[in-house]
Amino acid sequence: MKIAIFKEMRAGEKRVAVTPQICTQLSKLGHQVLVEKGAGAPAHFSDQAYEQAGAQLMSDAELITNAAVFVQINPPSAARIASLPDGSVLISLLYHRSDAETVKVLNSKRVSAFSLDAIPRISRAQSMDVLSSQANLAGYRAVLEGAQVMDKIFPLLMTAAGTVTPSKVLIFGVGVAGLQAIATAKRLGAVVEATDVRPETKEQVQSLGGKFIEVTGASVGSEGGYAKEATAEYRAAQRAAVNKSLAQADLVITTALVPGKKAPILVDDEQLALMKSGAVLVDMAAEQGGNCTKTKAGEIVEINGVRIVGAVNLPSSLASNASELFGRNVLELFKLIAPKGEMVFDLKDEIVQGCLICHQGEIRHNPS
Repeated sequence: MKIAIFKEMRAGEKRVAVTPQICTQLSKLGHQVLVEKGAGAPAHFSDQAYEQAGAQLMSDAELITNAAVFVQINPPSAARIASLPDGSVLISLLYHRSDAETVKVLNSKRVSAFSLDAIPRISRAQSMDVLSSQANLAGYRAVLEGAQVMDKIFPLLMTAAGTVTPSKVLIFGVGVAGLQAIATAKRLGAVVEATDVRPETKEQVQSLGGKFIEVTGASVGSEGGYAKEATAEYRAAQRAAVNKSLAQADLVITTALVPGKKAPILVDDEQLALMKSGAVLVDMAAEQGGNCTKTKAGEIVEINGVRIVGAVNLPSSLASNASELFGRNVLELFKLIAPKGEMVFDLKDEIVQGCLICHQGEIRHNPS
C-alpha cells in the first residue's frame, strides 16, 4: 500500500507526520512510503534521510496521483480536500466535534477519514495517542515559555549578596500537559501548586513534588480520559480555593480544554487583578479561546504588569522530538488498521469505532 506524507501547510508548523525512522518501520509492514519533497526539513529531517530510509520523494501533485492513503498532522484545507482522490484514506487531526463542514466535504468524496484526536483514551490505544504525546512536550515547553518572559529565576539561590527565594508556580489542570509542567517547574527549582477538577489527580501532583489545591465538598471527575466540564458551582468553589495562590504566583500555566467546545475561563478579570505585577500567565488553551479572559492567541498581552502569553502550537517549537513521537503514534495505528500492507476496516474494533469519522459515504460521528 502506498502511503503519502504531506508537507504541513499551517503557518509556523515545523513538524512532519512521519520521520525517516518510521518510514523504515512502515516498509517492514509492507507499505511503500511517498514523502513530499522538503516535508521534514523544518524538523531537521533531510530529503536524503528519507531516501536512505527507503521512501520515495515526490511533489505534492505526484503524491495525489500515486497514493491512496494520505497522512498529515493538521486538519486539511479546503484545497487539500478537493485534491484528494475519491475513496481515498486520510489520517490526520480533524477536530470533528467543532468542524462539521470539513467532515461533510470529506464524506462527499467518500474519503475514509481517521481523526487522530478522536482515538479513544483506553489502554490499548495509549501508543497511538497523539494528543498525549504532543501535550507532554507542550507542558514542558510552556514552562520554558514562562521562564523566558519572567523577570525572576526559578530556584532558590544563596549568594554572598543574599538569598533569592524560589519562584512560585501555579498550574491549572493536571492532565498530561499539566503533569509535565509540574515536573519541569520542579526540576528547575520552583515551588509548585496545582489544581484540577478531578480529586484523583492529587496523588499524581504530590508524587511530582507539587502541592494539590483541594476544592472541598465538590468534584467533577473524568469521562473518556478527559476531565468533565465543570459546573458553575464548582468553578466558583475552585476560584475561592486558588485565589490566594494565584495572588502569590510568579508563573501561572492554564491547560484546561473541553473537546469540541470553547475552553473554560479559569482566570477572569477580577482574578487577574489579584495577580502581582511581574507575574506571567501562559495560556495553553489560547487557540480554543483561552482559559483567561484577556488571552490573545499568538500574542503576549500585558495587563497591569501581568504578562499573558497566548501559547500557540507549542509542540511545533520542539519539532524534532514532536515529529518522532507523532510518527510513532501513526506507526502504531497502521499496525492496527493495515498490519499486512493492506487497509483493513474492522468496524467492530473499539479504536476504529472511535476515530473513523466517515467511511464509504457515511458520517459515523456527528459533532456533539
